[in-house]
Amino acid sequence: MPLLTIATFLPILGGLALIALPVRSARVAHGLSITVTGLVFLITLAIWSRGIVPGGFAQVEEIAWIPAIGAAYRLGLDGLSLPLVLLTSLLFLLSAIYSARISERVPSYVVLMLMLETASLGSFMALDGLLFYVFFEVSLVGMYFMIAGWGYEDRQRAALMFFLYTLLGSLPLLLAIIGLYLSSGTFDMRAWIDAPPLAGLGAMLALIAMLFTFAVKIPAFPVHTWLPAAHVQAPTAGSVILAGVMLKFGTYGLVRFALQMTPETFTRAGVVILAFGVFSALYGAFAALAQSDLKKMIAYTSVNHMGYVVMGVAVAALASDPAIRVVALDGAALQMISHGLVTGALFFLVGMLQDRAHIRDMGDFGGLLGRVPWLGWAFVVSAFASLGLPGLAHFPAEFQIFLATLNTQPWAVVAIIAIVVTAGLYLRAIAAVFLGEPNEKWAAMPDLGRREMLVIVPLLFLTVLVGVAPSWLLNMIHTTMASLSF
Repeated sequence: MPLLTIATFLPILGGLALIALPVRSARVAHGLSITVTGLVFLITLAIWSRGIVPGGFAQVEEIAWIPAIGAAYRLGLDGLSLPLVLLTSLLFLLSAIYSARISERVPSYVVLMLMLETASLGSFMALDGLLFYVFFEVSLVGMYFMIAGWGYEDRQRAALMFFLYTLLGSLPLLLAIIGLYLSSGTFDMRAWIDAPPLAGLGAMLALIAMLFTFAVKIPAFPVHTWLPAAHVQAPTAGSVILAGVMLKFGTYGLVRFALQMTPETFTRAGVVILAFGVFSALYGAFAALAQSDLKKMIAYTSVNHMGYVVMGVAVAALASDPAIRVVALDGAALQMISHGLVTGALFFLVGMLQDRAHIRDMGDFGGLLGRVPWLGWAFVVSAFASLGLPGLAHFPAEFQIFLATLNTQPWAVVAIIAIVVTAGLYLRAIAAVFLGEPNEKWAAMPDLGRREMLVIVPLLFLTVLVGVAPSWLLNMIHTTMASLSF
C-alpha cells in the first residue's frame, strides 16, 4: 500500500471533498479537517512502524511523470525526513483541533490548511528535484492566504512581505535545480546525493543559490525580516505551522541539498556558514530580549534556535572526525524537532492568552498564574524548554551542537551567550505575565478548556519525553546521519 502517497494527498483530497459538498457549514468543515488530519497522523505512525534503512531511502514510491526530462513522481524517507513528517502530521492535527474556534469563512480556511499539509508533507518526502520545488512553492500560496485572510490588524502587509521574500528567495533554488539537472540528466535527488554532479564554479554558484533560498526560509540573518511580521499577524494555527513546519524547509534543505549535493564546496564555505549561524543565534536572542509583544518575542527566538541548527550543519562539514560530524548532525536534526514541539506549544499558549485578553503586551498582564494556573504552568514548562533547561527537549539537541562546535571550531561557542540571554528574556516574560501583583482586569479570565488541553498536553508530554529520553528519536535520526558521506 503506498502509504506515503496516501498521507501526502489525503489532505488535499479532503479539501476538494469539502468544496464539492452541497452543505459546507462551519461544523462540517471543522469536523472534516480534524478527521482528515487525524487519519494522516495515524498513517504517518504506520509509516514509522515500517522503519527506515541505513545509508539510503526507504519506502520509495516512484512513477514516471515527465520521462523526456527524467522527472518522476518519487517519494521516500530516511532518518532526517521521517521525524519531520511525524512532527508535521502532529502539528497539523493539533492546529485543526485548535482552529475549531474559528467562525469566519471556515470552509476556505480548512481547504487552505489541508492544501498546506499536502505541500508540507510532500516537501519532506519528495525525492525528485522538480517535485520538491512544486511542493515547496505551493506551501507559500497556502500560508499567504491564511495570513491575509485570518490574521490580525496588519495582516495584508505581513502576508505580502512573507510571499515576496519567500517567492523571490526560492527562485535561486530553481536555478540550482536546473544546474544539477543539466549536469546529470535527471531530477532524481538520490542520484545527486550519491554522485554530486557539479564541481568548481558551478558547484559554488549552486551552493550560493541554495544558501540564499534556505537562509530566507530558515530564516537566518540578514534575510529574516519577514518573520516577525508574519508571525505576529498570522492566526495562531498559522504561526504554529509556520514555526513548527515551514521553517524546517530551510534547515532540511540545508542538509538535503546544500550539504549532500555540493559537499566539497559546502565544506570550503563552512566557516562562513558557521559565522552566519553564530550571528543569527546571537541576534535572535538579543532581538527577542528587546520585545514586549509576546508573539514577536517568540518569533525572534526562532531565529535564535534555527541559528543553532545552521551551526550544527556547518560544524559537521568542518569536522575531520567522523564521530564529531555525526554528533553535530544528530544535534541539528534533533533541534529541528524540538523547536517544532516547544515553539509550537508557545505559539498555541500565546494564542490562547490573546483569545482571552485580545492583547499580547507583557506589561498589560500580571499575576495570571493564580487566575489561569494550567495556562500559566504550561507556559512556564514551554519557556524553560525553549531556554534549554536540562530534562526538556532543547537540551540534548543544543548540548550535542555545542559539544561538536567546541571540538571543531571553539571560537563559535561564543553563541552560548544566546542561551543566557534567552533564559533572561523568558524569566522576564514569566515574571511580567504570570507572577507579581494580580491585575484585577483579568479576574474573570477562564483557564484552559478541554479542547485547549487536548492541544497542549501532547506537546508538553513530547517536550519532556524528548528531554528525558531522546534515544527513541535520536536512534531514528542517527540511522541516516551516521551514514552520510561528505
